[in-house]
Amino acid sequence: MKFFIASDIHGSAYYCRRMLDAWKREGADRLVLLGDILYHGPRNDLPKDYAPKEVFAMLNAVKEAILCVRGNCDADVDQMVLEFPIMATYAILTQGSRLVYATHGDRYNLASLPPMQPGDILLHGHTHVPVWQPFGQDNYYLNPGSTSLPKENSPHSYLLWDGDTFTWKDMDGQVFHQLVL
Repeated sequence: MKFFIASDIHGSAYYCRRMLDAWKREGADRLVLLGDILYHGPRNDLPKDYAPKEVFAMLNAVKEAILCVRGNCDADVDQMVLEFPIMATYAILTQGSRLVYATHGDRYNLASLPPMQPGDILLHGHTHVPVWQPFGQDNYYLNPGSTSLPKENSPHSYLLWDGDTFTWKDMDGQVFHQLVL
């Protein structure tokens, strides 16, 4: 199964559209969203084409393919308009022998780990910066960066997970890092 992983849309219709175009271009089976879907948050500037109503309409149109976790900018009221569940703080994904904890990053992160065993992967957004960092006993922390509000001069980006390969790409599909486990 091929997973397309993105985080931190923050209500940008422009970048949500680009993300969905990239998801279709990549031919991924599932679209994994790591939170912060509709609201931009008090610490962020408004993203390009801030239009949460357009974002939820676009995402609801592909709801069967979406796996999503709650971010710190997501609220109970957002679930009223989104037709896929967003309220869980984490999801567990598997492929091969690896177990992946997918979360937003505000609760579970390197400073506050979920229960992990050797070989498990911590996957989260929240920081808006792409990361591929080993830790522990054959563990990795992976972050796809931000779809709409990247930080630290990182690109608007997403992550593909296919088998043992993780590939970070910008919204144009250009590879800027690949990790094979």
